[in-house]
Amino acid sequence: MAKKVTGYIKLQINAGAANPAPPVGPALGQRGVNIMEFCKSFNEKTKDKMGFKVPVIITVYSDKSFSFITKQPPASALLMKAAGLKKGTDNPLKNVIGQITRAQLMEVVNQKIEDLNTDDLEMAANTIAGSARSIGIKVVD
Repeated sequence: MAKKVTGYIKLQINAGAANPAPPVGPALGQRGVNIMEFCKSFNEKTKDKMGFKVPVIITVYSDKSFSFITKQPPASALLMKAAGLKKGTDNPLKNVIGQITRAQLMEVVNQKIEDLNTDDLEMAANTIAGSARSIGIKVVD
């Protein structure tokens, strides 16, 4: 018999660095989930993505157990790493602060494709290129 789902919790947590402090502790505590068990399993699963904030969707069941799914880091974070930037521009229409090659763009697309709503690599590349433009990164050939 399947467990009854009582809710979902969506968070963005630094990879490999989940701890009971806010926002993790209060979000899980109010649902009665074992916070330390989540932190240990999350940190183990995301240790290869250190340096990124990782989106996670936690499914809470009626018996206070949980399961979670991790997503890929945000496209903007992957693009800024590829371009070697710390942060995006304040005005993407006037200021281009970095550039990436088409090959670097495709690396980001291949990493992010499972979280996008398309299976077409060209459409996914257009989506990620739009994200690059919005943070001031130019895609060159």
